[in-house]
This record gives sequence, structure tokens and C-alpha cells, in this order.
Amino acid sequence: MIPESFIQDLLARIDIVGVVESYVPLRKAGANYSACCPFHSEKTPSFTVSPSKQFYHCFGCGAHGSAIGFVMQYSGLGFIDAVEELAGRAGMQVPREASFNRRVEDAARKAPLTELMARAMKFYRDQLKTSPKAIDYLKARGLTGEIAARFALGYAPDDWQGLEKVFPNYNDDALVECGLIIVNEQGRRYDRFRDRVMFPIIDQKGNVIGFGGRVIGAGEPKYLNSPETPLFQKGHEVYGMPQARKSIHGEDRVIVVEGYMDVVGLAQSGVENAVATLGTAATGTNVQKLLRQASRVVFCFDRDAAGDKAAWRAMEVSLEFLVDNKSVEILQMPGNQDPDEFVREHGREAFITQLNNATKLSEFLVRGLRERTKPYTAEGRARLIHEAKPLLQKVAAPVLRVQLTKAIAELAQLSQAEVEVQCELRPLTRSRPAPFAPRNRTSPRSIEHALLEIVLQKPEWSLRLPLELIAADQPEGAAIHAVADAMDHGELHGGGGMGLLLEFFRGHPQEALVSSLAAQLTMEEPDAASLEAVLNDAQGKLRQGSLRREIDVLTARAREGTLSPEERRRLAELLARKGG
Repeated sequence: MIPESFIQDLLARIDIVGVVESYVPLRKAGANYSACCPFHSEKTPSFTVSPSKQFYHCFGCGAHGSAIGFVMQYSGLGFIDAVEELAGRAGMQVPREASFNRRVEDAARKAPLTELMARAMKFYRDQLKTSPKAIDYLKARGLTGEIAARFALGYAPDDWQGLEKVFPNYNDDALVECGLIIVNEQGRRYDRFRDRVMFPIIDQKGNVIGFGGRVIGAGEPKYLNSPETPLFQKGHEVYGMPQARKSIHGEDRVIVVEGYMDVVGLAQSGVENAVATLGTAATGTNVQKLLRQASRVVFCFDRDAAGDKAAWRAMEVSLEFLVDNKSVEILQMPGNQDPDEFVREHGREAFITQLNNATKLSEFLVRGLRERTKPYTAEGRARLIHEAKPLLQKVAAPVLRVQLTKAIAELAQLSQAEVEVQCELRPLTRSRPAPFAPRNRTSPRSIEHALLEIVLQKPEWSLRLPLELIAADQPEGAAIHAVADAMDHGELHGGGGMGLLLEFFRGHPQEALVSSLAAQLTMEEPDAASLEAVLNDAQGKLRQGSLRREIDVLTARAREGTLSPEERRRLAELLARKGG
């Protein structure tokens, strides 16, 4: 078995034009190259090679594929022999003995740790049921048993070796590896979490990967988190996503708070679309994943020096992941209250009002630069451009960058062009010779079909899709999920063209579908704006379909008279949204 990563590296290093030209004379034809097809007899060239897509296609006989596919088809070689042939040209050694799958090996290593964490969670939950002190603490925070169960809250007893009750082999090094136990310099083992309310951190697969512990009383630190482990990387995860996901998709907005108790307290008050960063500032990975879940991300911070710093950091890391149809907003809570305190004192509706008035990222950035640089003198305006430069260079959304550049130019008393020159801003998109026009079809294509067409041209955009709304048991949906999963795990990159994707799907159940669709797309070169429009339309239809299905289910239950008060409120909200 040849590792997928090697195939990607090989295709990134070789050029399909050079490969094909070593067998067939090619002529330049616009952005592509053409020749009489080597796979069937013809007098007029219908064989095209695309350097941008790293893909070949014959419009006469339908032959198409990657550089590897061409060598296989032209020379009659098997896959491994074709890879060997091209690797030799590129001066690369094929790792033919690397038959292990890194992800399988990694999963095998994590499985026993995951089991230990699940047992620990059960222990902490059982301890909560028998701890009046912990129960009283949660009640004092306005939390019910129902919400405690929903978030699987627990209690770590005030016992140095409490976990020994559930792990008789307390000397098992795996307990240290997954962060449950600490070994001091003298070799003594003791529980990491003691006398704390426990918040399990659960990943998207439903596995417990870490814990956060909130001290009961006045001890320090106030919050204690699991360390970095093979299961848990703080900058990659957020707290509360499994519980919040449905509401996030329904609201199309995700609220990001700083503490576990904020998430749970907001949920108790009916604000169920909140998650929390894990003992660290927001990271680019956090932002990227959150923007895949909703069109609006609202960061909530305390209105103090630490909150100001955290808000600025959230703004900075968001810039390179924003797209023009999504937004990041900043909410600094009034009265120096955290979200949990605010919602308990003022109620859900007051908190929603605060959310609706959150500051747009663009306004926050420009206002922050103005306050920091005081551009009322020549020196202040020069400092403004100096501080704006690295921020503008990060902005990935084309229209947003233009708007920010205009606003900063006005503050600096410069023209937009002068700011672009001083900040060394490069064009974000290339101009295209012709707009994208949808092909005529004899039958309507599905939403998933349209999205797969986009994903095959822009694999990285798969990470922007609401994957939970795309059925993985249908061919197009399965292909989309496969690309998104590979992109998310760093097993596929978006710069290898169609050829790389064809090799990625070699041997995959959806290989024929992807191969056929790739052949249809080979002559199309849509601009980013056109693809963005198709993407937005398809995503909107997916969300509307999900909305209709939820309304149908609740309406059917309403006819049966089995709706709970919460479900009646939800149905009313959905019908109002549909009507609006």
C-alpha cells in the first residue's frame, strides 16, 4: 500500500503537461494544451490537457484522468508501476513498505484512553448524585438536574486518590497519559481533579476527550483543565458543541463564551447555541470550525482589560477565515458581568438584545485602530497604516477587505490606492475571461450534485458546508463527506487540481461518480464569485429543507397533542422564521 500522502506529494511535484508531452506532442490552446487523442483515431484535436487542473480529457472518446491515470492508460501499466515510473522522473523513492495506515494506528492508540475517560466521567457523575455540597453549588447557580444531566456534569471528590475506586490499577501509566492522574517528583500519584464540579469535554464523535473542573469555594485555580494529551488539544476543540449544534444550525449563529459555566448557564436560560473556548484564547482552528457551523459567530467577553485583549485576539485570528457571506461579531458584556451572571440577572430576552447589537468585526477593527493610534496627526496616521498593514494582509474575504481598506484610507486621509500600496495588498482573486454559466440539463440536479461540482473545483470549500445536512448515504453526499473529512485531517490539500482528487477517489465507492463529473467540468473555469453564488444558494436550500422537515415533524406531533411547551415554542419560532 502506497500512502495517500505520497501520492499527493508526487502529483504536486510533477506537471501533467510535461508527462503527457513526453508521449504525445502538445500545442498551446489558450490556457490549456491540445493534441489528437492518443486513445482513439481522429484528425481534429479533441484531446485537452489542463495545467491548472492537472487533468486530461478527450471530448471524442471520453478518456480522462490524472498524470498517473495517463501513464496507466497510455503504457498499460498498473497503478503501482505507473507511480514508480513518475516517481523515478521526479527523483522520489516510493515507500512501498509503508503499508500501515497512520490514522488506524492513531485510533488504536487512542481507543483505550477514550475508554478510561468514559469510565472517569461515569465516576464523576455518580459522585455528584451523592454530594450535597456540589448539588447545592449547582442549585445556587440556578442549574437544574435536567441541565446537569444534559451536559453530563459531575463532581470530583475532595480525595487525593478518589479515582482508585474506579481504577484499581491506579499505577496504570495510561491514566497519566490521558491527564486524569499526576505523578510528582517523588513518584507519588494523585488525582488531578479534586473537590471540583466536572465538565466533560466531548468531541464530535461523542467521545470524552478531556475535562474542565470548577473549584467549589475559594480555591485556586478557579478553573482547571485537562492537559494536552493524545486525545485533547485545547486549540482544536470547544466546549459544549454536541449540546449546542442543533440550536446553532437552527439559529445560524454560534455564541462563543469564555467559561464552561457560561455555556451551561446560558443553556439553562434558554440560550442553547453557546460554546466555550478551552482555557485559551480563540484560535484559527476554532474560528474555521465555527464558521462551518453557522453564518454568524459572536464572541462574548467581559468588559475589562483581559476581555479587551481577548476580543482583539479573536478579531485577529478571524480575519483569514472570513468569507463575504459570513460574519464575526464582538460582544463585550455591560456592567463587567459574564454572560451567565447577565442572563441570570436580566433574563434571556435582554441577553438576546445584547447579541443582536454586537459589534461587527469591521467596526471593531476600525474603532480599535483609531483608539490605539489616534490618527489626528501625521504621526498618528502613519502609525495607523503601520498597524493596519498586517491586519489587512490577513483578510481573506475580498469585498470585506475593500471595505476595510476604504475605511482606513478615510481615517488616514489617503486614497484607497495609496493604502493598498503602503500595505502591500495583493489581489485576492484572478480575473477570469468569461463568467460561469450553468450547463443545460435534461433533468434537474440535486443540491448535493451542485455542491459536489463546487467541491471538486474548490476542495477546501468542503469545510464551509453544513455537513450535518448532507446525507452521507447518498453518492454525492458520500463524496462530499469524504473530501471534507480528508481536508479536515490534513490528508488532502486544495492545490493539486482535479487530478489529485481523482487519485484520492481511486478505489473509493464514489470513484465512478467523481470521474464522470470531473470529465464534465474540465472545460469550465468559473470565477470565485460565481461559485460563491451557487454555494450560497445550495446551502440556503439545504437549511430550508431541514427547517421544513423539522416543522413537519412538530406539526404532526401537534395534531396528536403530544407537544411539550418547549416544542410548541420551537414550532412557533420555526413558523415565524419560515413566514419571514
